[in-house]
Amino acid sequence: MNYNNKYPLGRPRLLLIGCGDVGMRLLPLLCPRFRVFAVTRDPEHAPRLRAAGAVPILADLDRPASLARLRGLARYVVHLAPPPAAGARDVRTRNVTAILPEGARLVYVSTSGVYGDCGGALIDETRPVAPKNARAERRVDAERVLRAWARRSGSSAAILRVPGIYAHDRLPLKRLHAGTPALRPQDDVYTNHIQADDLARIVMLALFRARPGRIYHATDDTRLKMADYFDVVADAYGLPRAPRLPRAALREVVSPLLMSYMSESRRLDNTRLRRELGVRLRYPDVQHALAQWALVE
Repeated sequence: MNYNNKYPLGRPRLLLIGCGDVGMRLLPLLCPRFRVFAVTRDPEHAPRLRAAGAVPILADLDRPASLARLRGLARYVVHLAPPPAAGARDVRTRNVTAILPEGARLVYVSTSGVYGDCGGALIDETRPVAPKNARAERRVDAERVLRAWARRSGSSAAILRVPGIYAHDRLPLKRLHAGTPALRPQDDVYTNHIQADDLARIVMLALFRARPGRIYHATDDTRLKMADYFDVVADAYGLPRAPRLPRAALREVVSPLLMSYMSESRRLDNTRLRRELGVRLRYPDVQHALAQWALVE
């Protein structure tokens, strides 16, 4: 199908790459303003996308040939897709840039993990990246690829560095039910958060308000260490608090992936997000969100 000729008039076109939870929350904000083409590699996901107002397109970011018919389709792009699970480079993002037009406006959702461990320091977007694992290295690679593409093509690429995403149905309840331990206070790390609907609104605002090449911390005002976050959720749901262990002991009972998250401490400053994008968070911190949800349950 030639998508470039099917919708010549009307709303501007937008290409949505990555249609998971945040992408689905974003569609009600995008579809009244754009003709949204949503890329998915799962045919079973197409009816949900269509019902949400998007035009589903079956394509696979790992197969460049499947993306060829999308070349130049839209000048607005939201890139939510994660990098591959292995390797030091994000080949998926390279494949995406190969089909984007000149003069495009793109928002990329990256991760705050690109900073590595900051020893609990409060940092802004000028902090140099220092990835400590392969996942973060691939994100750094994607950011560099997109900024280089934007310079070559006369386009705009805004980068949102996102911390832990939570929602009413994205809380660590399973972990709490299982009694998974957390770090004792003297070993614990600061963690950062953003509610999923707030993140969707931030992406929408960034499409219109972000400065070219600009990086933004898409984070709320929460200032909790990780185990304290688990305690807040446990208390809200009447669950036992997670037991606390020293770092060495915890390493023996949790997965290496989970331990990696417990080895990086930083506090993200969101001043730029508020001043430049004019973001007003519906959920300014985790405690506010839990309190609001408790009122409607």
